[in-house]
Amino acid sequence: MELQKGDRELEALNIQLNDQDSLRQYKEPYDHYSVSFIPHLFGCSLVWCGNIVYGKEPSYLKFRAIEVIARVPYYSWISASYTMLTFFYNDPAKAMKLSEVEKYARLAEDNETMHVVVISELAQKEGKVGFVRHTLIPMLFAFFYFWSSYILFLLYPRYSYELNYFFENHAFDQYDRFLEMYREELKQKTISSDFLNWYGRSPRTQYEFFMSVRNDEIIHRNTSIERIQTDIEKTSERN
Repeated sequence: MELQKGDRELEALNIQLNDQDSLRQYKEPYDHYSVSFIPHLFGCSLVWCGNIVYGKEPSYLKFRAIEVIARVPYYSWISASYTMLTFFYNDPAKAMKLSEVEKYARLAEDNETMHVVVISELAQKEGKVGFVRHTLIPMLFAFFYFWSSYILFLLYPRYSYELNYFFENHAFDQYDRFLEMYREELKQKTISSDFLNWYGRSPRTQYEFFMSVRNDEIIHRNTSIERIQTDIEKTSERN
């Protein structure tokens, strides 16, 4: 797959975050962001239910469930933006703002799709993937997440972005913990995936792959808050 400009910039940032100092500097500004009550409630519910079903510690099968769910908000933003554009065709500024959301959301959705496809391949090699626990339940979580994120985006986009911040922060923590727990083991495991090659990444080991996924999640987390700040700045400019 030929990478577009936005993809190339995100891929360059992903590689940069392999350096621990760069990662720390990138994530620190938003580490203590205070999420509003409603997205915090929804986010806690998702994480709590996920920990009940899949355990608190990271695993291949838990990551599969996380990634089935993690791609949902980006699709909900695309759908909500498409809905809202129906009412704002005569407002160029609003249309451009919504189109920018769609453009980023498509990149992020493609990225999360890569995660779930490749991790599903790895999960099948590492253990049995049951239909109810590892397919049906994540789909139910995703259904809840989609409509929560969609409705929040229509009513108050900030809440939808904050909900995504909360969940992506959880995903980052899980991958970071996984890399810490199984560092040497993962470095010994090679990885081969046609989908990963098609996407445009070529990690040599599972350690490199999971590190790149971890970096993706922190980029998604920070971008959610950057979207809020951009909206605030543009609103201030109009006023």
